[in-house]
Order: sequence, then C-alpha cells, then structure tokens
Amino acid sequence: MTHRAAKFTTAYALLRAAADVADHWVQSDYCAQAKGASDSAPVTTTNEKTDEKRKNGTAEGRRACAWHCVTYTATQGLVLMAGSRAVGVRLHPGAVAGALALSGITHYIADRRVPNGVLQCLAKRLGKERFFKLADHGMNGAYALDQAWHHGAETLAALIAAAK
Repeated sequence: MTHRAAKFTTAYALLRAAADVADHWVQSDYCAQAKGASDSAPVTTTNEKTDEKRKNGTAEGRRACAWHCVTYTATQGLVLMAGSRAVGVRLHPGAVAGALALSGITHYIADRRVPNGVLQCLAKRLGKERFFKLADHGMNGAYALDQAWHHGAETLAALIAAAK
C-alpha cells in the first residue's frame, strides 16, 4: 500500500466514524428537530427540560442547521487529527482544512432539509422521489439518501485529506 493510500484509508475511516458520532450523539435534540424549519413549513420544538414549546421558522432552522454543522465538523476534525496521529499517519493541515470545509458545507446542504430542498430536488431529478418519501417497512428513504450523500462527500473529503 502506498503512503497516499494509507492516508486516504485512515482519513476515510476516521471521517466516517466521526460523522456517525456527530450526527447521532453530538447533535442536540433541538438541532435535530429544528434544522429543517422554514417560514412556509415551521417546526414546533419542545424543550426536554421545561416542556416549553417553540415555533421555529427559516431563521431558526438555518441557525440550528449551522450549529449542527459546526459541531459535526469539529467532531470530525478532532477525530481525524487525534486518530491519524495515533496510527502514525501525518496529514497536511491545509489538506485537512479543505477536507473539513467540504464535509461541513455538504453536510449543511443535505441537512437543511426544507420542503423541496436540495436532496429532495435531486432525488426527483434522478427518479428517486418515491424512495425519498418512503417511510414504511422499517425504511426511511430521505434518511438513506441523506446518509448516501454524506458517505460520498466524506469519500471526497478523504481524498482531499490524503493530498500532499
């Protein structure tokens, strides 16, 4: 295996693992609920501690999604740097910054899932709209397409991180 292949493999494994942790454990309940809110499709959130209900529109949805992407990207950055050092793989800081920027930006694009958002429109253009809307038989098409999008972006990010 070449040194660049080792960098790519390490970067991809670490980015992917960190993404799952960031998406499912680090993301706050509020961000998970509100990140797709818009003025035309508001989302009502409930504070877990106070049971207070709050109506969220476009501004709140954008802020919630942005904050989630900040914590997501920070988690990936910490895991990528610590993990690569632990296995003795040195990544160029500029390449890591580029990889994390790509991952964070593409994550926002996918997770800002407003009605007729980027993923839904892409699914429609590719003949996957019925799958996108599927929420039955233990499947959630929007979530599956969201994860496939993230995996693709993380692969590109790992290629960037492996650059000289």
